[in-house]
Amino acid sequence: MFRPLALFIGMRYTRAKRRNHFISFISLTSMVGLALGVLVMILVLSVMNGFDRELRTRILGMVPHATVSSFTPLNDWQQTGEQVLQHPDVVAVAPFTQLQGMLTHSGSVQPVLVNGVLPSAEKNVSIIEDHMVEGSLAALKSGEFGIVIGQQTAARFNASVGEKLTFVLPEASITPAGVFPRLKRFTVVGVFKVGAELDSSLALIHIEDAARLSRWQPNQVEGIRLKLNNLFDAPRVAWEIARSMPDSDLHPRDWTRSHGNLFQAIQMEKTMIALLLLLIVAVAAFNIISTLVMVVTDKKADIAILRTLGASPGQIMAIFMVQGSLIGVVGTLIGGVLGVISALNVTAWVAGLEKLFGHQFLSSDVYFISYLPSELRSSDVVMICGAALLMSFLATLYPAWRASRTEPAEALRYE
Repeated sequence: MFRPLALFIGMRYTRAKRRNHFISFISLTSMVGLALGVLVMILVLSVMNGFDRELRTRILGMVPHATVSSFTPLNDWQQTGEQVLQHPDVVAVAPFTQLQGMLTHSGSVQPVLVNGVLPSAEKNVSIIEDHMVEGSLAALKSGEFGIVIGQQTAARFNASVGEKLTFVLPEASITPAGVFPRLKRFTVVGVFKVGAELDSSLALIHIEDAARLSRWQPNQVEGIRLKLNNLFDAPRVAWEIARSMPDSDLHPRDWTRSHGNLFQAIQMEKTMIALLLLLIVAVAAFNIISTLVMVVTDKKADIAILRTLGASPGQIMAIFMVQGSLIGVVGTLIGGVLGVISALNVTAWVAGLEKLFGHQFLSSDVYFISYLPSELRSSDVVMICGAALLMSFLATLYPAWRASRTEPAEALRYE
């Protein structure tokens, strides 16, 4: 079977037992280091992808992808909602009215953003029903002034379903007895837990109760919340919808204004960690340089003999490029396989360790999730393995070029 000379000799050098065992050790170290670097990069990026996914599904499952609202109350939100639903990127709509104020109970005070929602429509645009720990969203009834609060708020007030909380609006009422803040008593009908700051800063009431507190008609709302096919299209879709209704004074708003900085920070952190981990791969790849330089020094006589037999400088260079690239390919392949296996099983492994040691590494009291998420993306695997192979190949160029410059007469002078 025909095999190119460079490939045949390069693979033979890689398989052969060298006289200098230190060179073999450096080669093995380069291969292991490259494999570990690729493994760690795949695993860490998969875990960061998992956290990014959880933040996106939990936080952006609660906050609106986009909204269109008016400076004056909307009287017929159903008609506007039907027009908005005609946009191909809009999945569902729901009315909302927002109120800012403070909740008080037994001397404790908590600032809160209260969303007036219509329970039957809210479940189409929010994940809150999947994260109720007490009560239900359907328990919000018009005129009963019920409220659904987050778990951290409930823990702060030591409140559960049935407790009475007082909502203080940032407005004053003038009475014959003087000026008093506007207060309203609410009954807790549900407690949710989604994690992050939403459990302490968000509360839900019925949209008609919110209209009464705003001194509007019961059918009036502040705006319409949108759920989109792709949340990253929110700025474009919101503006397109606002422009498509020239007769109204609707103005758009999307999640990138309220939570965009959080996700930009995650992406920046992911990029910086990837670059730092890439240095591990680079160090292992550049170990190939030292390995091949020592191999070239060790094989000077062989190179000289090959040159006298008619091998060209290009063939000599290709021999050592094959040898170095083989180290890179094997190390990258091992690291890629182990990295994929680790990324797919790290959640179960960490859960097993927690069970073994009886300690929870990610406590739900501190973090917004109680497990280590992981999301393996084929694009990350391809990028990491491609970068490792490229650096391994580049690391072979200088030693291979140096081998091709060997002069037979000089190499054989002292042999």
